[in-house]
Amino acid sequence: MSRPRVLLVDDDPSIRRFVALALEDLDIELVEAGSVAQARERLADGESFALIVTDLMMPGETGLDLLQHLADHPAQRAGARLAVFSAGLNAAMQARLAGFDVWRQLSKPISVLELEDCVREAVGAGGAAAAAAPAQPGPLGAGQEAAIARHFAGDRGLFLAYRASCVAQFPADVSAGDDALARDDAPALRRLAHSLKSVLATLGDADAGALARTLEDAAARGDLAGGAPLWQSLRDHLSSQR
Repeated sequence: MSRPRVLLVDDDPSIRRFVALALEDLDIELVEAGSVAQARERLADGESFALIVTDLMMPGETGLDLLQHLADHPAQRAGARLAVFSAGLNAAMQARLAGFDVWRQLSKPISVLELEDCVREAVGAGGAAAAAAPAQPGPLGAGQEAAIARHFAGDRGLFLAYRASCVAQFPADVSAGDDALARDDAPALRRLAHSLKSVLATLGDADAGALARTLEDAAARGDLAGGAPLWQSLRDHLSSQR
């Protein structure tokens, strides 16, 4: 018997890695798409899913575009439950999501338990055989320990694996931020800051997460002059992570 399939649509590789790690013990097949275009290709090819989870804020086509596509092509949705990632929604956006029959709204940063509960309820997936726990290092910082409890259900190994994937992604994030400023591309800088805000909060790095939030607000206003020193501080922090 085939396992239930879950489609994850998010342009941020760090978020996709977090979801993959969080769900690896569930008896499901996770399919990742880095853009709405990739998701539409999978759906158009006749692939079916029990649950589709999409981020709302993505470059180019957004999660709302995917929801509209599914509304226009109900045969491609094929009864899948719909869930969205968000970092805060106003009443107007919540009403739009309700119109698209969105089943669950998942706030960023999301905890492992909330994510697992969503998937279990959507597809009825049980747990797979647990692997042996890897050796774990000594004490971490207070913020990291709090993040492990809040977002990773106390699983330090899962936290460390996710953190390693984020650190590996940070050089690409630094390049993307430098490029956005060089091109005076405020929307691109806003998207990057929005992503980093959630990633850093999930890692328990409250100060850097707050810096990313302030940068996101500056970029949303188109204030690149004010955003440049904020980016430099955030860039220095990302570059220092090992």
